[in-house]
Amino acid sequence: MRATLLTLSALWLAATSQAWAYTAYISNEKGNTVSVIDTDKWTITATIKVGQRPRGIEFTRDGKFVMVAVGDDDTIQMIDTKTQQVVDTLPSGPDPELFTQDAAGKILYVANENDNTVTIIDIQKRTRLGDIQVGVEPEGMTVSPDGKILINTSETTNMAHFIDTASREIVANVLVDSRPRFAEFKHDGSELWVSSEIGGTVSIVDPAKHAVVGKVTFDIPGLRSEAIQPVGIAMTRDDKTAFVALGPANRVAVVDAANHAVTKYLLVGQRVWHLAFTPDEKYLLVTNGVSNDVSVIDVAAQKVVKTIQVGELPWGVTISP
Repeated sequence: MRATLLTLSALWLAATSQAWAYTAYISNEKGNTVSVIDTDKWTITATIKVGQRPRGIEFTRDGKFVMVAVGDDDTIQMIDTKTQQVVDTLPSGPDPELFTQDAAGKILYVANENDNTVTIIDIQKRTRLGDIQVGVEPEGMTVSPDGKILINTSETTNMAHFIDTASREIVANVLVDSRPRFAEFKHDGSELWVSSEIGGTVSIVDPAKHAVVGKVTFDIPGLRSEAIQPVGIAMTRDDKTAFVALGPANRVAVVDAANHAVTKYLLVGQRVWHLAFTPDEKYLLVTNGVSNDVSVIDVAAQKVVKTIQVGELPWGVTISP
């Protein structure tokens, strides 16, 4: 009986340990590689050679593939998560940067920086369904929680474009501060957050009114305002807390998502780009482009607990579902 209990206990521990272990993939923009991180041991388990200038990166909804935008090759490569090899490509436009999927994981929307379009791709068939003309230098991409609206931000036009996913037509353009890089909805759909790298702010947009209703501003003692350049945004599932990567400020801002006030700044590596939660939201992984590493933030404690060296110029991050 005692042996049986011990065996069951060991199996339970193994199962729960496995359930808590996730795999992170980091795109290294200059190294032309993807680093694979075991989030249980916090070690690099593989380095995958990909195309030129990998940036946007995301798991397919079923977890079977990791898609990575290789901008200088004008395509989206697909990495098989079992073999850790590039096995296929998706047909984007020139210089794809960021992309997003619909909730079902059937359609991919890709921002192509060099021809001012968003490409629509059928992921399963690996075919291009069409293009949507947007502003100059499109980058940020996200879909509303109800799936009805696609958002694209254009860096030079300084707008967030609202695109109807059914008609594939732009239904509204919202002017934000200079060089918008990233967009993120609250999970309840009540707000759209848009980071403006040169403007140094995050605009809070009312999705129903198509209007900016507030802004998150940043002030770090000892740093010039031009060094504070918001890029990536990650919002907790309860919509209570947002984390904003501040570029060459080498900090991640912790923001009260209800009143839009910064509550804390976390010192990370150099030139912080993008961030992603582990699915249990216990940790937040942050890519630091100049120091070539990833900072691991304990979300509950709101502090950096680990630094992992990766490839050259880490940019994007995605974590297994």
